[in-house]
Amino acid sequence: MTDPQIITIPCLTDNYAFLMHDPDNGATACIDVPDAAPIQAVLAERGWTLSDILITHHHWDHIDGVAALVDATGAKVWGCGADAHRLPPLDHALAEGDTFRIGTLRVEVMDVSGHCANHLAFHVPQAHAVFTADSLMALGCGRLFEGTPDQMWESLSKLAALPPETIVYSGHEYTATNARFALTIEPENSALISRSRAIEAARAAGDPTVPSTLADELATNPFLRAADPAIAAHLGLQNATPARVFAEIRARKDSF
Repeated sequence: MTDPQIITIPCLTDNYAFLMHDPDNGATACIDVPDAAPIQAVLAERGWTLSDILITHHHWDHIDGVAALVDATGAKVWGCGADAHRLPPLDHALAEGDTFRIGTLRVEVMDVSGHCANHLAFHVPQAHAVFTADSLMALGCGRLFEGTPDQMWESLSKLAALPPETIVYSGHEYTATNARFALTIEPENSALISRSRAIEAARAAGDPTVPSTLADELATNPFLRAADPAIAAHLGLQNATPARVFAEIRARKDSF
C-alpha cells in the first residue's frame, strides 16, 4: 500500500484547504473549500481528479468555494447531516462515529463541536492525519461562537487522545499570534519557547506553520494543557477542574 499524499493549500488571506490523494486508486478528497481556484490549480498541477469534498463546518470561509468546485469536478460532498440546512447540498450525511472511505483510506468522523455546533473532524489513521479546521488549531483552538467551554474541552480531549504522532491539519494561519498568547500562559515552557522561535522564522520566510504534530500540541498548546496543575496555579485556579481552567484560558485569548 502506497502512502497517501496530503497537500496544504493556502486560500483567501489566512485559510487552508487540504487535498488528500490515494495513489493506489486515484481517489482525491478536498477538506474544506474556502475558494475553488487555488484548489483547482493544484489539482491541475498534480494531474489529480477530485472525487470527494469533506466539509468540517458551516462557516463561509470553509465552504464558499464548494459549489464552484462541484460544478468543475462533479465531486461528491460529505458533511454533518444535523447541519445540512446551512451547508451546501450534501451527497452523504455524516455524524459522530461514522466511517467511510476515500479510495482505500478509512476516514473516521469525530464531532468536535464548540467553535460552532456540529463541527466535524476527520481522522485518517492510514495517513496519520486528522483534519480539525477550527477546533484544535496550531497552538490554539477556535473561538466559541456557538458552544460552551465544557463542550470544547470535551472535543479537544477527544482529539488529544489520538496517537501523538498524528499530524494535525487545521484551518488557519493563526500560529504566530497563538504562540505569543501561549507564552503568557506558560512563559517558562522550554518546548513552547523553542517552537515560538521556529514559528517566527517560518513566517519570516513565508512558510506555513500548518500542519503540526499532536505531540507538539500536547507539549505546547495551552488549550490542550488545561489539566496541568502548574498552569492552573499560574492562573490562580488551584484545584479547579480542567474545563474551568480551559474556560479561563479561552476567555483570556478572546481579549488578547
